[in-house]
Amino acid sequence: MQIQHDVSGDVAVLHLQGKIMGGPDATSLHEKLHELIDNGTLSVVVDLQGVAWMNSSGLGILIGGLSALRKSGGDLRLARVTEKIEEVLKITKLDRVFDIYSNTEDAVASYKF
Repeated sequence: MQIQHDVSGDVAVLHLQGKIMGGPDATSLHEKLHELIDNGTLSVVVDLQGVAWMNSSGLGILIGGLSALRKSGGDLRLARVTEKIEEVLKITKLDRVFDIYSNTEDAVASYKF
């Protein structure tokens, strides 16, 4: 998995590519999310368009990131979720936990109050 990081105002956008299967992939995403929190970036959008597959370990990392951000007063939102990942989110009922947007622009704009 590869992670590209952009900033739009005070919102970090993480563009993920590949598979999120745990192991080194999970570690790099976990570290990136905690690096953002440590640097005071508490509004995060995860762009999943480039993710071919995600297993339970990958879901766990997203849930952990969401929890860590919310404990710090922030939030994590998902954008451009592929059909395969959307099915996994629906089956696990995580589509009710995460705010999901069809594009990154709407996800970023959702942080504007």
